[in-house]
Amino acid sequence: MDYSSLKNNFFYPRYPYYGDSTTENLSFNGNLQNFAQKISYICNLATAGKLSNSKAYQQIESLWKELSATHNVLIALDDSESQHNS
Repeated sequence: MDYSSLKNNFFYPRYPYYGDSTTENLSFNGNLQNFAQKISYICNLATAGKLSNSKAYQQIESLWKELSATHNVLIALDDSESQHNS
């Protein structure tokens, strides 16, 4: 494994998904991992004093709203797909 791959794996870790392998679940899992990575960066910047607590809160709140919106869209897609299949 080259240095670039090792660096990417360290800074952007990915973990396998063990749930039901539907498109919606896999998509949400990817979104959730991105959310967790961004939250980690924001927390680290706030802890180091590079980002104010109020700015960190605003960014986290914004990320949460994005994640929630994608979750709602994926649930709607899953529900409409299950209705078509029954």
